[in-house]
Amino acid sequence: MTWEEIRYHFPHQWLLLEALESHSESGKRIVKQLAIIGTFTDSVVAMKAYAKLHHEAPVRELYVFHTDREQLDIHERNWLGIRGINEN
Repeated sequence: MTWEEIRYHFPHQWLLLEALESHSESGKRIVKQLAIIGTFTDSVVAMKAYAKLHHEAPVRELYVFHTDREQLDIHERNWLGIRGINEN
């Protein structure tokens, strides 16, 4: 579904979403198609569901948004840091 379709069918709700079709453009994620993973009335519960699912499947492109938001404005972040080294 597109964001416009989702907003129409799920007004005034927090949603856990997965990007099915997306790309990067000028430091932003452009998401064309989304799948609804869950609906929530509370942002805290939505974020807990996100954290659990992200921990289980970190490669999935997941988001939590409220449908009162007219546009998806997703800025990419480049994470810098040290990752643990497996010393086997």
